[in-house]
Amino acid sequence: MKAYLFPGQGSQFPGMGKDLFDRFEMAKEMFQASDEILGFDLSTILLEGSKEDLQQTRVTQPAIYLHSVISAKVMGGVFQPDALAGHSLGEFSALTAAGAIDFESGLKLVSQRAEAMQKACNQSEGTMAAVLGLEDQIVEEICQQTSGVVVAANYNCPGQLVISGNVDAIVSACEDLKAAGARRALVLPVGGAFHSPLMEPARSELANAIDATHFSAPLCPIYQNTTAQAVSDPETIQKNLIAQLTAPVRWRQSINAMIEGGIIDFVEVGPGKVLQGLVRKISIEVAISGAEI
Repeated sequence: MKAYLFPGQGSQFPGMGKDLFDRFEMAKEMFQASDEILGFDLSTILLEGSKEDLQQTRVTQPAIYLHSVISAKVMGGVFQPDALAGHSLGEFSALTAAGAIDFESGLKLVSQRAEAMQKACNQSEGTMAAVLGLEDQIVEEICQQTSGVVVAANYNCPGQLVISGNVDAIVSACEDLKAAGARRALVLPVGGAFHSPLMEPARSELANAIDATHFSAPLCPIYQNTTAQAVSDPETIQKNLIAQLTAPVRWRQSINAMIEGGIIDFVEVGPGKVLQGLVRKISIEVAISGAEI
Protein backbone atom coordinates (compact mmCIF):
# COMPACT_ATOMS: atom_id res chain seq x y z
CA MET A 1 0.00 0.00 0.00
CA LYS A 2 1.21 3.47 -0.91
CA ALA A 3 0.76 6.92 0.64
CA TYR A 4 1.56 10.28 -0.92
CA LEU A 5 2.87 13.07 1.32
CA PHE A 6 2.73 16.82 0.66
CA PRO A 7 5.25 19.28 2.17
CA GLY A 8 4.62 22.49 4.09
CA GLN A 9 6.28 25.86 4.45
CA GLY A 10 10.08 25.65 4.38
CA SER A 11 10.30 23.39 1.33
CA GLN A 12 10.43 26.25 -1.17
CA PHE A 13 13.49 27.11 -3.26
CA PRO A 14 14.17 29.60 -6.10
CA GLY A 15 13.12 28.38 -9.53
CA MET A 16 11.19 25.47 -8.08
CA GLY A 17 8.42 25.72 -10.68
CA LYS A 18 10.57 26.01 -13.80
CA ASP A 19 10.82 22.31 -14.62
CA LEU A 20 7.04 21.84 -14.40
CA PHE A 21 6.36 25.02 -16.38
CA ASP A 22 8.76 24.05 -19.16
CA ARG A 23 7.58 20.45 -19.50
CA PHE A 24 3.79 20.51 -19.08
CA GLU A 25 1.13 22.59 -20.81
CA MET A 26 -1.19 21.84 -17.88
CA ALA A 27 1.34 23.47 -15.55
CA LYS A 28 1.46 26.64 -17.66
CA GLU A 29 -2.34 26.86 -17.58
CA MET A 30 -2.44 26.38 -13.81
CA PHE A 31 0.31 28.97 -13.30
CA GLN A 32 -1.72 31.49 -15.32
CA ALA A 33 -4.93 30.61 -13.49
CA SER A 34 -3.18 31.12 -10.16
CA ASP A 35 -2.05 34.61 -11.12
CA GLU A 36 -5.65 35.52 -11.97
CA ILE A 37 -7.12 33.98 -8.81
CA LEU A 38 -4.55 35.56 -6.48
CA GLY A 39 -4.35 38.94 -8.17
CA PHE A 40 -0.55 39.02 -8.24
CA ASP A 41 2.17 37.50 -10.42
CA LEU A 42 2.98 34.29 -8.55
CA SER A 43 4.29 32.69 -11.75
CA THR A 44 7.16 35.14 -12.14
CA ILE A 45 8.10 34.80 -8.47
CA LEU A 46 8.11 31.01 -8.79
CA LEU A 47 10.16 31.00 -11.96
CA GLU A 48 12.50 33.93 -11.37
CA GLY A 49 12.11 35.08 -7.76
CA SER A 50 14.86 35.18 -5.16
CA LYS A 51 15.04 33.21 -1.93
CA GLU A 52 13.84 36.34 -0.11
CA ASP A 53 10.84 36.70 -2.44
CA LEU A 54 9.77 33.15 -1.67
CA GLN A 55 10.08 33.63 2.09
CA GLN A 56 7.11 35.98 2.26
CA THR A 57 4.26 33.96 3.80
CA ARG A 58 1.69 35.37 1.35
CA VAL A 59 3.89 34.03 -1.49
CA THR A 60 5.36 30.89 0.08
CA GLN A 61 2.13 29.12 0.89
CA PRO A 62 0.40 29.52 -2.51
CA ALA A 63 3.72 28.71 -4.25
CA ILE A 64 4.17 25.39 -2.44
CA TYR A 65 0.49 24.53 -2.89
CA LEU A 66 0.63 25.25 -6.63
CA HIS A 67 3.82 23.26 -7.15
CA SER A 68 2.50 20.30 -5.13
CA VAL A 69 -0.92 20.13 -6.80
CA ILE A 70 0.56 20.41 -10.31
CA SER A 71 3.07 17.67 -9.44
CA ALA A 72 0.24 15.34 -8.43
CA LYS A 73 -1.86 16.18 -11.49
CA VAL A 74 0.88 15.61 -14.07
CA MET A 75 1.48 12.15 -12.63
CA GLY A 76 -1.81 11.17 -14.23
CA GLY A 77 -2.80 7.54 -13.74
CA VAL A 78 0.36 6.83 -11.75
CA PHE A 79 -1.15 8.78 -8.85
CA GLN A 80 -3.01 5.96 -7.08
CA PRO A 81 -2.86 6.63 -3.33
CA ASP A 82 -4.16 4.35 -0.61
CA ALA A 83 -3.70 7.20 1.87
CA LEU A 84 -2.60 10.85 1.91
CA ALA A 85 -1.14 13.32 4.37
CA GLY A 86 0.24 16.85 4.25
CA HIS A 87 2.50 18.63 6.72
CA SER A 88 0.65 21.76 7.91
CA LEU A 89 0.08 23.77 4.70
CA GLY A 90 0.58 20.49 2.79
CA GLU A 91 -2.77 19.25 4.08
CA PHE A 92 -4.47 21.64 1.64
CA SER A 93 -2.40 20.21 -1.24
CA ALA A 94 -3.31 16.68 -0.16
CA LEU A 95 -7.02 17.50 0.01
CA THR A 96 -6.93 19.01 -3.48
CA ALA A 97 -5.01 16.04 -4.90
CA ALA A 98 -7.60 13.76 -3.28
CA GLY A 99 -10.52 15.63 -4.88
CA ALA A 100 -11.92 16.79 -1.53
CA ILE A 101 -11.67 20.42 -2.71
CA ASP A 102 -11.15 21.83 -6.18
CA PHE A 103 -7.95 23.60 -7.20
CA GLU A 104 -9.37 27.14 -7.15
CA SER A 105 -11.03 26.71 -3.75
CA GLY A 106 -7.84 25.27 -2.31
CA LEU A 107 -5.71 28.10 -3.67
CA LYS A 108 -8.10 30.72 -2.27
CA LEU A 109 -8.07 29.03 1.15
CA VAL A 110 -4.28 28.82 1.15
CA SER A 111 -4.01 32.50 0.24
CA GLN A 112 -6.51 33.47 2.94
CA ARG A 113 -4.65 31.27 5.41
CA ALA A 114 -1.35 32.99 4.62
CA GLU A 115 -2.85 36.48 4.97
CA ALA A 116 -4.63 35.57 8.23
CA MET A 117 -1.46 34.07 9.68
CA GLN A 118 0.53 37.17 8.75
CA LYS A 119 -2.06 39.38 10.47
CA ALA A 120 -1.90 37.22 13.59
CA CYS A 121 1.91 37.47 13.55
CA ASN A 122 1.64 41.25 13.44
CA GLN A 123 -0.64 41.23 16.49
CA SER A 124 1.71 39.29 18.77
CA GLU A 125 5.47 38.77 18.92
CA GLY A 126 5.91 35.05 18.53
CA THR A 127 8.46 32.56 17.27
CA MET A 128 9.33 28.85 17.19
CA ALA A 129 12.29 26.71 18.23
CA ALA A 130 13.53 23.26 17.24
CA VAL A 131 14.31 20.94 20.14
CA LEU A 132 16.56 17.97 19.40
CA GLY A 133 17.41 14.95 21.52
CA LEU A 134 14.73 15.02 24.22
CA GLU A 135 11.68 12.83 24.78
CA ASP A 136 8.34 14.45 23.97
CA GLN A 137 7.12 14.20 27.55
CA ILE A 138 10.06 16.18 28.93
CA VAL A 139 9.58 18.92 26.32
CA GLU A 140 5.85 19.08 27.05
CA GLU A 141 6.44 19.32 30.80
CA ILE A 142 8.95 22.16 30.43
CA CYS A 143 6.56 24.02 28.13
CA GLN A 144 3.81 23.71 30.77
CA GLN A 145 6.14 25.01 33.49
CA THR A 146 7.28 28.04 31.46
CA SER A 147 5.56 31.41 31.99
CA GLY A 148 3.82 32.82 28.93
CA VAL A 149 2.56 30.98 25.87
CA VAL A 150 4.77 28.07 24.78
CA VAL A 151 3.49 24.76 23.40
CA ALA A 152 4.62 21.73 21.43
CA ALA A 153 3.82 22.58 17.80
CA ASN A 154 5.39 20.03 15.42
CA TYR A 155 6.03 16.40 16.35
CA ASN A 156 8.28 15.85 13.34
CA CYS A 157 10.20 12.66 14.11
CA PRO A 158 11.72 10.88 17.11
CA GLY A 159 13.93 13.34 18.99
CA GLN A 160 12.79 16.37 16.97
CA LEU A 161 9.98 18.51 18.33
CA VAL A 162 9.30 22.14 17.44
CA ILE A 163 7.86 24.44 20.11
CA SER A 164 5.93 27.66 19.49
CA GLY A 165 4.86 30.72 21.50
CA ASN A 166 5.82 34.15 22.81
CA VAL A 167 9.43 35.12 22.07
CA ASP A 168 10.37 35.53 25.75
CA ALA A 169 8.70 32.24 26.68
CA ILE A 170 10.47 30.39 23.86
CA VAL A 171 13.89 31.79 24.86
CA SER A 172 13.27 30.84 28.49
CA ALA A 173 12.05 27.34 27.57
CA CYS A 174 15.11 26.79 25.36
CA GLU A 175 17.42 27.47 28.30
CA ASP A 176 15.52 25.01 30.48
CA LEU A 177 15.43 22.41 27.69
CA LYS A 178 19.20 22.61 27.25
CA ALA A 179 19.62 22.23 31.00
CA ALA A 180 17.37 19.15 30.82
CA GLY A 181 19.68 17.54 28.28
CA ALA A 182 18.48 18.71 24.87
CA ARG A 183 21.19 18.29 22.24
CA ARG A 184 19.96 21.55 20.71
CA ALA A 185 17.19 24.05 21.41
CA LEU A 186 17.44 26.51 18.57
CA VAL A 187 15.16 29.48 17.90
CA LEU A 188 14.06 29.34 14.25
CA PRO A 189 14.03 32.22 11.75
CA VAL A 190 10.23 32.33 11.42
CA GLY A 191 7.89 35.28 11.62
CA GLY A 192 5.37 33.93 14.11
CA ALA A 193 4.18 31.32 16.59
CA PHE A 194 2.49 28.92 14.18
CA HIS A 195 0.38 26.05 15.58
CA SER A 196 0.01 27.78 18.93
CA PRO A 197 -2.77 29.72 20.73
CA LEU A 198 -1.26 32.93 19.29
CA MET A 199 -2.75 31.89 15.91
CA GLU A 200 -6.31 32.08 17.30
CA PRO A 201 -7.17 35.28 15.32
CA ALA A 202 -6.11 33.49 12.12
CA ARG A 203 -8.05 30.36 13.04
CA SER A 204 -11.24 32.37 13.58
CA GLU A 205 -10.79 34.20 10.28
CA LEU A 206 -10.01 31.05 8.29
CA ALA A 207 -12.90 29.13 9.88
CA ASN A 208 -15.43 31.27 8.01
CA ALA A 209 -13.69 30.65 4.68
CA ILE A 210 -13.43 26.88 5.28
CA ASP A 211 -17.08 26.69 6.34
CA ALA A 212 -18.07 28.47 3.13
CA THR A 213 -16.08 26.05 0.93
CA HIS A 214 -17.60 22.88 -0.52
CA PHE A 215 -15.80 19.70 0.58
CA SER A 216 -16.34 16.26 -0.97
CA ALA A 217 -15.26 12.85 0.27
CA PRO A 218 -11.59 12.31 -0.72
CA LEU A 219 -10.66 9.46 -3.08
CA CYS A 220 -8.84 7.80 -0.16
CA PRO A 221 -8.44 8.47 3.57
CA ILE A 222 -6.36 11.48 4.61
CA TYR A 223 -4.42 11.40 7.86
CA GLN A 224 -4.92 14.87 9.29
CA ASN A 225 -2.39 16.78 11.41
CA THR A 226 -4.61 17.43 14.40
CA THR A 227 -5.66 13.82 15.06
CA ALA A 228 -3.12 11.64 13.17
CA GLN A 229 -6.09 9.48 12.19
CA ALA A 230 -7.54 8.46 8.82
CA VAL A 231 -10.47 10.68 7.85
CA SER A 232 -12.86 10.49 4.90
CA ASP A 233 -15.91 12.38 6.18
CA PRO A 234 -16.05 15.91 4.65
CA GLU A 235 -17.45 17.58 7.79
CA THR A 236 -14.74 16.04 9.98
CA ILE A 237 -12.08 17.11 7.47
CA GLN A 238 -13.35 20.70 7.67
CA LYS A 239 -13.42 20.69 11.46
CA ASN A 240 -9.86 19.34 11.69
CA LEU A 241 -8.63 21.81 9.08
CA ILE A 242 -10.01 24.73 11.11
CA ALA A 243 -8.37 23.39 14.29
CA GLN A 244 -5.03 22.96 12.55
CA LEU A 245 -3.77 26.55 12.93
CA THR A 246 -3.73 26.44 16.73
CA ALA A 247 -3.16 22.69 17.18
CA PRO A 248 0.11 20.75 16.89
CA VAL A 249 1.18 18.95 13.71
CA ARG A 250 1.28 15.30 14.75
CA TRP A 251 3.47 14.21 11.85
CA ARG A 252 5.35 11.37 13.50
CA GLN A 253 2.08 10.01 14.87
CA SER A 254 0.46 10.27 11.42
CA ILE A 255 3.24 8.33 9.71
CA ASN A 256 3.17 5.66 12.40
CA ALA A 257 -0.61 5.37 12.09
CA MET A 258 -0.26 4.89 8.32
CA ILE A 259 2.34 2.19 8.83
CA GLU A 260 0.03 0.45 11.30
CA GLY A 261 -2.69 0.73 8.64
CA GLY A 262 -0.58 -1.18 6.14
CA ILE A 263 1.31 1.56 4.27
CA ILE A 264 4.78 0.35 3.27
CA ASP A 265 5.62 2.84 0.49
CA PHE A 266 5.70 6.65 0.91
CA VAL A 267 6.13 9.19 -1.89
CA GLU A 268 6.73 12.93 -1.33
CA VAL A 269 4.92 15.12 -3.88
CA GLY A 270 6.00 18.77 -4.15
CA PRO A 271 9.17 20.83 -3.74
CA GLY A 272 12.08 19.69 -1.62
CA LYS A 273 12.88 16.52 0.33
CA VAL A 274 12.03 17.52 3.90
CA LEU A 275 9.37 14.85 4.42
CA GLN A 276 11.56 12.12 2.97
CA GLY A 277 14.14 12.88 5.65
CA LEU A 278 11.52 12.82 8.43
CA VAL A 279 10.01 9.51 7.30
CA ARG A 280 13.47 7.90 7.24
CA LYS A 281 13.95 8.96 10.86
CA ILE A 282 10.51 7.65 11.85
CA SER A 283 10.89 4.17 10.32
CA ILE A 284 13.60 2.23 8.51
CA GLU A 285 11.09 -0.47 7.60
CA VAL A 286 9.30 1.48 4.84
CA ALA A 287 10.23 2.78 1.40
CA ILE A 288 10.36 6.56 0.87
CA SER A 289 11.09 8.50 -2.33
CA GLY A 290 10.26 11.64 -4.25
CA ALA A 291 7.60 11.61 -6.96
CA GLU A 292 8.85 10.59 -10.41
CA ILE A 293 7.56 13.25 -12.81
